[in-house]
Amino acid sequence: MPKKSIAKNIAIGAGITVAIVAVAGTYFLYGSKNAAKNRKKVKAWTLKAKGEILEKLEKLSEVSEEAYNKIIDDVSEKYKKVKNIDRSDIQTFTKELKGHWKKMQKEIKKRVPRK
Repeated sequence: MPKKSIAKNIAIGAGITVAIVAVAGTYFLYGSKNAAKNRKKVKAWTLKAKGEILEKLEKLSEVSEEAYNKIIDDVSEKYKKVKNIDRSDIQTFTKELKGHWKKMQKEIKKRVPRK
C-alpha cells in the first residue's frame, strides 16, 4: 500500500476517533435525558478517564463496537480501584458511554468519506 494511502487511512481513523469521543461527550453533557444532572456530576476523574479512552481509541486502526466497549470497560475497571470514587458513578459513566455507540456510529457514517 502506498505511503500516502496509509497516512490517509491513519488520518481518517484519527478523525473518526475524535468524532466518537466528541459525540459521546456532547451527548452525555447536553443530549441525554439526564444532561443537566450529568453536568453537575462531572468530576475530575471522568475527564481523565475520557482522556484515557480517547488515547486508547486513537491507537486503533478501526473502531468497532466491541473494541469501543472493551476500552471503556478496561478504563472503568482501573477507576473502580480508586478509593474515593463512588462505584455507582463509575457504573453510570460506563453505561452512558456505551449507550452512545449507535448515535456515534451514525455520526461517523456522516463524516467518513465512502470508498
